[in-house]
Amino acid sequence: MSLPSSVDIAIIGAGAAGLGAAHALENSGLSVIVLEARDRVGGRGYTIKAAPDVIFDVGCGWLHSADKNSFVKIAQQLNFEIDKSHPPWREQTFGDIFPPKERAEFIIALEAFHDRAEQAAKSGCDSAASLYLEPGNRWNPMIDAISTYVNGAELDLVSIIDAHAYEDTEINWRVPRGYGALMAAYGAPCPLALNTQVTLIDHSGKRLRIETSRGTLSADQVIVTVPTNLIAEETVRFRPSLPVKVDAARGLPLGVDDKVTLALSEPEALPKDGNLRGATMRSAMGTYHLRPFGQPCIEGFFGGRFAKALEDAGEGALAAQAIDEIAGFLGNDFRRKLTPLAESRWAFDPFARGSYSHALPGHAGKRAVLAAPVDGRLFFAGEATSPNFFSTAHGARDSGERAAREVLKPSS
Repeated sequence: MSLPSSVDIAIIGAGAAGLGAAHALENSGLSVIVLEARDRVGGRGYTIKAAPDVIFDVGCGWLHSADKNSFVKIAQQLNFEIDKSHPPWREQTFGDIFPPKERAEFIIALEAFHDRAEQAAKSGCDSAASLYLEPGNRWNPMIDAISTYVNGAELDLVSIIDAHAYEDTEINWRVPRGYGALMAAYGAPCPLALNTQVTLIDHSGKRLRIETSRGTLSADQVIVTVPTNLIAEETVRFRPSLPVKVDAARGLPLGVDDKVTLALSEPEALPKDGNLRGATMRSAMGTYHLRPFGQPCIEGFFGGRFAKALEDAGEGALAAQAIDEIAGFLGNDFRRKLTPLAESRWAFDPFARGSYSHALPGHAGKRAVLAAPVDGRLFFAGEATSPNFFSTAHGARDSGERAAREVLKPSS
């Protein structure tokens, strides 16, 4: 839509948080516009058709904590099928690359680590999660690798108090048509201005002035939902500056997680919704979802410093690494069955600069600091502001709804 010169409420960002805020304000009687730098909605939720028979969620793909996930009801309302199959993460359903005995030993070591970190977090004294690895435990590199998948970062960068605050009901469902497709459908009725990059929010005057790549507009109130890295790097600036918000964002950086999908020429050779992962003694490793939804493909997942290094190596590096690892597991002849289709590079995405947030050690309290309104006119949402469901799409969506309630709350 065309850019209005003035609105009651401007929402910065059309990811899950911005869309949640827009829906919550739908019947408020206030004029609302959602300003989005990309040419699409969904933010880090993005579905593509990687091949005629392969749907690929470039970003988020799981309805985590599905029994408390607000997108479940939205999916039902929008007639999106929900797949409730058990995730393959803890099962080894193909080959003997990671034998059951070793997998059981790893699970014991992982749970013992979580117990130690949880007890330390309950003390109220924050520190790096890496301090609670058992010295010399053979599984430490793999436990660190799990952190890169969950947090987007290795354990030395993860706050134990923040990690303990995350709520995981261990119920994880999927959307066969794509989580990003669900978000696109959810965002369709919202008042959107796409290709509109916000560079400055001036709150020095009676009304807020917003400078964008398509011109300037004014608003009474603004809901900011951009990722923390954009606030930390002051890609979106505030006038007067908001050093407390910038500091909070810097304590909640986005880690890096990336995905790749490979076409599989002989899919019947592998099980549907299987898992492939080696019992490796290094944290720089991928994990592989075999034939998600039965599709003729393998989906690879990489995290942390390893994912960032692969991004830095250039386009195609994720796919090349995935093919090398899979061939190492299944034999070099397997290479001919794999063809790269698509991959993500979220750290290089100018409007994300990462995947999802984690609190650095000593910065667990920064989520509440980032979420706090400023002068009853500036409001903040996004997954990084969620106290318990950070790093998830539903946590982001719910935070947008929370910010909208704060906007509508009568001033005292």
